[in-house]
Amino acid sequence: MSLRVLHLLDHSIPLHSGYTFRSLSLLREQRRLGWTTFHLTSPKQGEGLKEKASQAMEETIDGWHFYRTPVNPGLWELLPGLAGLRLMKQLEQRLQQVAEQVQPQILHVHSPVLNALPALRVGRRLGIPVVYEVRAFWEDAAVDHGTTREGSLRYRLTRSMETHALKRADHVFTICEGLRRDIVGRGVPPSKVTVIPNAVDIDKFEPGGVPDAGLKASLGLTGGTVLGFVGSFYAYEGLDLLLEALPKILLQRPEVRVLLVGGGPQELALKSQLAALGLQDKVVFSGRVPHAEVSRYYDLIDVLVYPRRAMRLTELVTPLKPLEAMAQGRLLLASDVGGHKELIRDGQTGMLFAAGDVDALSQSLLKLLADKASWPRLRAQGRKFVESERNWGQSASRYPAVYRSLLGGFPLGAPA
Repeated sequence: MSLRVLHLLDHSIPLHSGYTFRSLSLLREQRRLGWTTFHLTSPKQGEGLKEKASQAMEETIDGWHFYRTPVNPGLWELLPGLAGLRLMKQLEQRLQQVAEQVQPQILHVHSPVLNALPALRVGRRLGIPVVYEVRAFWEDAAVDHGTTREGSLRYRLTRSMETHALKRADHVFTICEGLRRDIVGRGVPPSKVTVIPNAVDIDKFEPGGVPDAGLKASLGLTGGTVLGFVGSFYAYEGLDLLLEALPKILLQRPEVRVLLVGGGPQELALKSQLAALGLQDKVVFSGRVPHAEVSRYYDLIDVLVYPRRAMRLTELVTPLKPLEAMAQGRLLLASDVGGHKELIRDGQTGMLFAAGDVDALSQSLLKLLADKASWPRLRAQGRKFVESERNWGQSASRYPAVYRSLLGGFPLGAPA
């Protein structure tokens, strides 16, 4: 008999994000273990798509079947501060329906806490063990988005909700040691917390792609040494620091250009900053590109730069992008926030600089650009690191022991 696991997700494909890529990778590995997985998304899936199709109760995307929770604003939206309660109420009702239909043996809920609280209520009613997988803390994300500040009443309330959910889940999974330490510090027993590290699917990444000369020319990058970033433009990514460092870099390396691939809340601010610096001709904003085309843009970049600012979110959480860069055999420079230090070994798989220090950023970049002899070694060691330590099969191999202990030794099924 195959183990049946119902996953509750904030959102999924066709939305593209680090969240959805991690979800699919882990679901694939659970399927390879011989388990049957079911997938329900929160109302935020429909809010993210803003499309008629997002109101469907069920949907199949790229061969994956999802149960959906339709968006029903109603009177909740007219009452300030109660949108979260509306979301949880709707999600709890839909989760109860789906759980009664598919009869899972494990209810596996993923961040944020607005998913965890309804899942705990449904799990207790139906007698199903609930595991909670924490990818980041909702209160810290809200600080970066500017919707609250650290230490505010809303921040403390959200943190209290998170701690409540962590203590009541049957087991807690999280993505890195930084988050694990924080969770244990809230009074959750260490034996109840397991790290499922961020990783990559090695088979999907080939090192050493050749730049597309036509694409490079169309972007005005021919003949340039290209620094780049691929991802979402959030304030915590620190892309403004890269632009601030650019004048000093250009003094010594006038051929340098910057390619920013993606978009996000900080895009207009970055363009305004660039205009103030008078360097619009040195930086290219490609806009968002189809996921299938992203590798062509990676191939244009000589050094990937991840200048994340130091804050709770970046100190605690490990990102996916540096791992993807290493899987492709790319050179990378990153700030020394805690989330980066868990992934990047300075001078071995990449280079680190002091977070928030523009001089350190520019000096580290110039040093790396000048030391071409080290490039093959850095690229090879980065690729080797993800091959041996950060693949999804290895990460997902930590699930069975926990599931088995929660189910009293229930046979989990043979690998597919």
